Amino acid sequence: MRARLAFAALAAFALPGCGLHPLYAGGEAGPVVQSLRGVQVAPIPGRNGWLVRTALQDRLGHAEGTAARYRLEVELSDEITGFGIRSDNAVTRERRSLRARYRLVDASRGTVLLDATAGSDAGIDVVSSEYATVAAEQSALERLATDMADQIVSRIALYSQRGGRRPAAR
Repeated sequence: MRARLAFAALAAFALPGCGLHPLYAGGEAGPVVQSLRGVQVAPIPGRNGWLVRTALQDRLGHAEGTAARYRLEVELSDEITGFGIRSDNAVTRERRSLRARYRLVDASRGTVLLDATAGSDAGIDVVSSEYATVAAEQSALERLATDMADQIVSRIALYSQRGGRRPAAR
């Protein structure tokens, strides 16, 4: 028991030296949250664009009507690919892939600060009911849109935490 307590105490003292820092330190008043609130999302065409833009706006917290420090431009690619083909050439499974290329632009200068990509896939069972299959495709799109927004916001938050520096190449 004492060995465990000693190890826990040693680990607690060693943790600050490991280089890990909370991304959202300072809560609502923290620099990362304030930076995210300064991001305005440009319109994204299509239903999938509306879903991604709405999810991004929910996560970023930019108040409409306030001056934006940054503009986020997103281009989407949405594909449904059939696979799992039966002997009668009927598709039994689909994969919906949502990909995004996004750019974080300095609103005052127009310079691109971050140019990156994000993507996510979802599997869909194709059933005998066409309505059920379409509903599953739409449900998959909604999940992919929220996943995409989470990826983009996390990447912008990391960029902001690093003081606007790009991560080192791996």
